[in-house]
Amino acid sequence: DVCSSDLKVGIIGATGMVGQRYVTLLANHPWFEVTTVAASKRSAGKTYGEAVNGRWKMGETPIPEAVKDLTVLDAEDVDAVASQVDFIFSAINLDKADTRKLEDEYAKHEIPVVSNNSAHRWTPDVPMVVPEINPDHIEIIKAQRERLGTQRGFVAVKPNCSIQSYTPAIAAWQKFEPTQVLACTYQAISGAGKTLETAPEIQNNVIPYIPGEEAKSEDEPLKIFGHLDSEKKEIVKAQSPVITSQCLRVPVLYGHTVATFINFKQNPSKEELVEALQEYSGVPQELELPSAPRQFIQYLNDDDRPQVRYDVNFEHGMGISIGRLRPDKIFDWKFVGLSHNTARGAAGGAIELAELLAAKGYLEPRD
Repeated sequence: DVCSSDLKVGIIGATGMVGQRYVTLLANHPWFEVTTVAASKRSAGKTYGEAVNGRWKMGETPIPEAVKDLTVLDAEDVDAVASQVDFIFSAINLDKADTRKLEDEYAKHEIPVVSNNSAHRWTPDVPMVVPEINPDHIEIIKAQRERLGTQRGFVAVKPNCSIQSYTPAIAAWQKFEPTQVLACTYQAISGAGKTLETAPEIQNNVIPYIPGEEAKSEDEPLKIFGHLDSEKKEIVKAQSPVITSQCLRVPVLYGHTVATFINFKQNPSKEELVEALQEYSGVPQELELPSAPRQFIQYLNDDDRPQVRYDVNFEHGMGISIGRLRPDKIFDWKFVGLSHNTARGAAGGAIELAELLAAKGYLEPRD
């Protein structure tokens, strides 16, 4: 076992949809124990069960018994939360400036923060990590701790849910030198923190705009494909591939589908591309991290796959499904990708990142 001792974890923003997903995914975690839940002032003081009563969005999955009776703390009461935990997951719903400020405050209280939020994704010394793709970026934490003046505290983030359906394929195909990517995403309503019942606007509808999503979809993969510059003490983003996107909201509960078109400098065959997907694997698989999928990317040969209905829960929602890979008249190749937006794309991806950080010695019990 890579991580020998249990770590006490707090979830800030625990009552929202991503917070609820953390609570359920961590219910029987072998390394992490949820000891503290925190949210806005209006939930503080209630039990977690009371705070989410009437807005539990995890369907058939019940509220875990171990968390149900925990008293919800005020997420902005950093001292109170920090005194009870070894590290926190952040799923707070504040504006960017307030999110950055609060996450930094936890870090300065020597509490590592693994965040689901976009606020710190472009902070130069904050690693934005898909553990299968750029695990080495966590080494920037040393420089970040110097800047913050901390021994233990830091912030690490996971990227946006929209990029998870095509970025792993681009990563698997790096040796063929991808130059241009066009990605059109069809994103589930849970990405907006809603269910089909609580989002009447999406029923029988497609909404052709998700605020901020296209910029994230085009830029975030480049930070993931970037490199550590130890002199500048930052992660320098990659210059290629150039990515353009359109992001649409569709009436699906879980699962972001993407139609992707791609050009390469090299001239790979279909067999080479499929083989690269199926064989792609990383540090989480080597270390057998508890949340890591055994198979990171599956390739489906049927013309009508991947489908949300059949494929979104591949590897407990932590795997990526690719299909319909074929030559294109304008681009070299095109394919369809699918990922689970709240497992791999949100809480699950952050938990896997925390497991990587624990395995590499960045998360340890406080004395």
